Amino acid sequence: MEKVTIIIIAGGSASGKTTVAHTIANEIFVNKPVTHLSMDSYYKDFSDLTFEEKQLLNFDHPSSLDIELLCKHLDDLKDFKSIQVPVYDFKTHSQKGEYITVEPSNVVILDGILSLHVEEIRKRGDIKLFIRTDDDIRFIRRLMRDVNDRGRKLDDVVNQYLNTVKPMYKFFVEPSIDHADLIIPYYEGNSIAIDMVAAKISSLLKK
Repeated sequence: MEKVTIIIIAGGSASGKTTVAHTIANEIFVNKPVTHLSMDSYYKDFSDLTFEEKQLLNFDHPSSLDIELLCKHLDDLKDFKSIQVPVYDFKTHSQKGEYITVEPSNVVILDGILSLHVEEIRKRGDIKLFIRTDDDIRFIRRLMRDVNDRGRKLDDVVNQYLNTVKPMYKFFVEPSIDHADLIIPYYEGNSIAIDMVAAKISSLLKK
């Protein structure tokens, strides 16, 4: 059976997890297929609620995610089976009822704010990373993303950050750094840290 290595990347919202995932894939696995999953695809479907009701939900709590499905998909990828990943619509806070076929590969990268907090997910990881980014930078990135890309109102973004994102980060995400094999202090242009992580991962994979 093909050997599959699962790399988990955790960190706060807008910390740069996806950017680091792409960088690792491009620098370490040049011309090799890499399967990239985001926990964001596994939010539960809240289409039965009004948009106003959805605005009150805590999307930074583990209960908002379909952990069982994500774990099943990781197991399937580990067995070198393709999976059907649900498509989530951030503008409406609901699943679109569509799926994307994701093929297996020897390397699977999963990123998500709670990926190291949830034990069922964490124990499936072979290499576990945590991206540590300044809170102010993360908030600014999130604010720009949600307003520009997801059509959110400024007040709603700020309220969500203060009411759920920030406290859940302190309660769930930040403590999960203790489970990381490697911690990346990330900021724009910090290529040295990424290069060091890439070298470390390459070393671990060779073993």
